[in-house]
This record gives sequence, structure tokens and C-alpha cells, in this order.
Amino acid sequence: MALKGEYLGMALSVDDLDVENIEYFKYCAAHDFHLQQCDDCKKLRYPPTTACPWCTCLTSTWTRVEAKGAVHSYTEVHHAIQPAFRTHTPYLVLLVDLDTQKGEPTEHEALRVIGNLTTPDGALASADMVKQVGIGSRVRMAFTDISDGLSLPQWTLDETTAQPGTPWRYPQE
Repeated sequence: MALKGEYLGMALSVDDLDVENIEYFKYCAAHDFHLQQCDDCKKLRYPPTTACPWCTCLTSTWTRVEAKGAVHSYTEVHHAIQPAFRTHTPYLVLLVDLDTQKGEPTEHEALRVIGNLTTPDGALASADMVKQVGIGSRVRMAFTDISDGLSLPQWTLDETTAQPGTPWRYPQE
């Protein structure tokens, strides 16, 4: 069954033929983070796909993953193209290195998951919170409920972990 919802006035849908993403978002709707683990090489992967990007195996098992990590990179949006985001600028889109499988298959690789910076309850972060986050900031997953059966995986500061003294940020104007 297709997943449909609305986020900040924008229609979202995951078609029922998109089997891997339907399964992924079902776990997210339960506020539980799962990724596919290859049945052959045992590596986790993101985003969901039909074949393992490392060994091309076509079978995998959905595996619960601790959704914590460090900001690998980010973009700070000041001029929102989507009208619904304009009242939320500036906002951050984070690329997060998960603690799980960091340094695999090579020392410079990691499972990297993208999402917006939000408050713990899934609302887009305030400008003050945006200023606290940079490369190296410790985050954990938060979910934004969209509709019955559809939640977006997002990121919020991890209050249970020590934050870096001064996370690296692009120079501010």
C-alpha cells in the first residue's frame, strides 16, 4: 500500500512499487530505525536498494541500527525555494556519519544518513539551535510524524553525549 502524507504543505508519497522504501518508512513510522544488512557480506546500506552496493547480493535482512552519530557535513539554508520552508529559515540539512559501521569498507567511509535538524519532537530547529550545530556535532535520530504510517527520519542534538567544544562551521556573515 502506498504511503501518503503532507509535510509543511507539500504532498509526500512513496508508491507501493517502491518496496524497499515502503519497508524503510514502515520502521520509521514506528520510530524505530532499521537498515538493510546484506545476507552475504553483512554490510549495512543506506539508502534502501535492491542489491548490495559492495557485493551485489540481491538478498538482505532488515536490521535495527542505533541511530546516533556525528555530523559529517551540512548545508544551512537561508533562502528556501519551497514556500512552506520560508518561515523556518535558516534551517540545516545534515549528513550524519552513523556510529555503526564507521570506517567500513574503507577507513574514510561510513553509513551516512541525511535529514533536517529538528527539535527532539521532530519540529524544525530554531535559529538558535541551528547556530550550535556544525561538523562533528553529536546527533541522534528524531522522527517527524507526517501521517498514519509515515514518519520522516530527522536529526536532533544528542543531549546524552558530550558535544565537541567548538564544532567546525562555515564562516558566518
